[in-house]
Amino acid sequence: MSADSCGAFAASLLERRVRRLVDLQLDVLADNDPEPLHQMRVCCRQLRSTVEQFAAALVLPDQVSAQRLARIGSDLGLTRDLDVMRHRLEHHWLPLLPEREQAPLRKLLKQLKRERKLAFAITTDTLKGRRYLKLLARLQAWLREPSFTAMGAEPMAAWCADLQQVVLAGLFTLPGWWVERPHECDGAVALHQLRRRIKRARYGLANLSALSPEAFEPWLLQCKRMQTALGDLQDLRVLVLTLERLLEEQPDGVLPVLCSLICEARDQAWLRWLEASAELRTPAGRQRLLQLQLNA
Repeated sequence: MSADSCGAFAASLLERRVRRLVDLQLDVLADNDPEPLHQMRVCCRQLRSTVEQFAAALVLPDQVSAQRLARIGSDLGLTRDLDVMRHRLEHHWLPLLPEREQAPLRKLLKQLKRERKLAFAITTDTLKGRRYLKLLARLQAWLREPSFTAMGAEPMAAWCADLQQVVLAGLFTLPGWWVERPHECDGAVALHQLRRRIKRARYGLANLSALSPEAFEPWLLQCKRMQTALGDLQDLRVLVLTLERLLEEQPDGVLPVLCSLICEARDQAWLRWLEASAELRTPAGRQRLLQLQLNA
């Protein structure tokens, strides 16, 4: 099998991600720093995206699937979401609040700390559990003797454009591109769905970027900016829902200054999204991305 084959190219990507996953595990379980957990979650998503993108080139064990990788990432997600929420409340906004709002917020932070402890127990169970360890073992065994389809035996260069289309297909027809009221429920849901697809596109383009770094890098940066802006909007939405769930009264009655800061952050994230996505909300911008590999 040629090192330039489509299958070998995909196997190399998977090998790097699996190695990274293993390297992160002890630091995640030690729980001394939230960053390894974030990196492990990203790694799970990259693995999932690679399996989906190169599915037609790979003959993977039945137990290794994008769906199983997604479930593992989901198990890691709640702890990570609580880490982000607590850090923002405690380190960014708590010092800015008047004393009358600091007391109820400190009480709420204690509750979030308890929830985080429960969420991390799920993370620990996942990483020490049979499902995850068997998946990892099967991936490692496959990497020692990878198996490919007929497509996987063909040169990677012949399939780059098609593999790019796999991760871009349907991206620009999602309703999130036309949202005008991001704070309403339907708009927020559509933007969250769009964020997930942009993330998938970014990981898929990153998989191909080594073939033409100059062509791909600007688009990867643009996708990251869009993803970050939409991620901030989603994090703020989850924060507001959490405040509504944990507080006995309406959040703006108990924490009016905090709610004002949240609204300001939400407006700023929305402006960043509009700026970052402006090019891809035009026909010409969409065509430039869709035809990227043809012009590289």
